[in-house]
Amino acid sequence: MTSSTVVDEEVINTLLKEIETSLLGEDVNPIFIRQMVNNIKKKINSEDIPDGIDKRKLIKDSVFEELINLVDPKTEAFKPKKGKTCVLMMVGLQGAGKTTTITKLALYYKNRGYKPAVVGADTFRAGAYEQLQMNAKRAGVPFFGIKEESDPVKVASEGVRTFRKEKNDIILVDTSGRHKQDKELFKEMQSVRDAIKPDSIIFVMDGAIGQAAFGQAKAFKDAVELSKIYEKRL
Repeated sequence: MTSSTVVDEEVINTLLKEIETSLLGEDVNPIFIRQMVNNIKKKINSEDIPDGIDKRKLIKDSVFEELINLVDPKTEAFKPKKGKTCVLMMVGLQGAGKTTTITKLALYYKNRGYKPAVVGADTFRAGAYEQLQMNAKRAGVPFFGIKEESDPVKVASEGVRTFRKEKNDIILVDTSGRHKQDKELFKEMQSVRDAIKPDSIIFVMDGAIGQAAFGQAKAFKDAVELSKIYEKRL
């Protein structure tokens, strides 16, 4: 578009086709792409743009706005109340990044004046205890875990109980994952949920999986009624 001397309907259609092709290549749902393209067309119809308006800027702004709309949940950002304990249970498949996400969230809340703590209730993955313990130490936040304990419900319950007594206002609970969605994973998540009664259940997923994200998120939502989704590598 920058090389075109005239921004007419042909140039606009070429630009939109390039955007559509790029999004399809990233495995974005075709329905969302078509809706986005139609919205952009309505905003930047070359025949309706008054003289004196910078067409290139209008097009760039319209494309940017619609790309934001694709990922904007249109809800207020989650903001827990300081001084009041909020238990956040993290769920997701193995390898989705739950453990590193917990550390990032703990550091995020710590830097904003909260008193976070983390509970390592992933008793399935080898090294999960050590990884979260080390991450928590680096972030400077309290960690609770029971090494060699195989019961995630026991670890989660004792961890939450401990940090409630210590008046931590953000308690992040790491849970076990699997390489695939299965009954045992969902059953375990439900048991942990029932034991600790979290204020929010956050589903951590890898945005790079494309349209498969919908089915994955739905399966977890049906199992434990998710409150929020944390998407990595969007």
